[in-house]
Amino acid sequence: MEKISAVVIACNEEKNIARCLQSLQGVADEAIVVDSGSTDRTEEICRQLGAKVIHQQWLGYGAQKNLANTFAQYSYILSLDADEALSDTLKKSILEVKQNFTADAYSLNRLTNYCGQWIKHCGWYPDAKIRLWRKEKATWNLAELHEEIITNSNATIQHLKGDLLHYSYHTISGHILQLDKFTEIGAGEYLKKGKKVSVAKVIYKPAWKFIRDYFIKLGVLDGYCGFVICAISAFATFTKYVKARQQQST
Repeated sequence: MEKISAVVIACNEEKNIARCLQSLQGVADEAIVVDSGSTDRTEEICRQLGAKVIHQQWLGYGAQKNLANTFAQYSYILSLDADEALSDTLKKSILEVKQNFTADAYSLNRLTNYCGQWIKHCGWYPDAKIRLWRKEKATWNLAELHEEIITNSNATIQHLKGDLLHYSYHTISGHILQLDKFTEIGAGEYLKKGKKVSVAKVIYKPAWKFIRDYFIKLGVLDGYCGFVICAISAFATFTKYVKARQQQST
């Protein structure tokens, strides 16, 4: 039976890291946490739970995760963010394939908790991600935002039952604060692709974002939180485009 290395990147995650690492127990054969300068109890909690802690200055999401993977000693890598945890069903699925890996990479659904509510629509679910793969068969891309696993052209992929539980935002304020950071990165990435932002795009893109997520992707079924998520997402789209338009004129 091949073994699994769990790899996590973290910085000031004392509220989340214990839940993440505890969910990996009995599934992963080692846990590696690459910390980019925590000043809270993150490192202490990791060591208490048996994880190996590596210190590394922040390189960017994809680059940080690729570096973290170099410390994995086993054939398969299971990658989680500090605010994620394996559901019981997903644990069972991973343990079953671990008995006899038949694919190079495994995708899974991510279910997000927003201010205490699990979100099943809004374009947030099933949000399939590859998070378990044979070490030499995939790597993270270097996108500054929304990094993803890129598999080799000959890699085989299977989908696992169960959800990766994502504890995203504990408060609406936290969501709005992160919006400013992510839209700054998003605006820069948009312009790097050689695209231009017109006034029309500033107007219709946010409106379409809300209509698509709230009505077409059924955010309305997630109640009040669904409305809040779709409204903030539309505002984030507006903010990204106005920032990009400002940057393109300077």
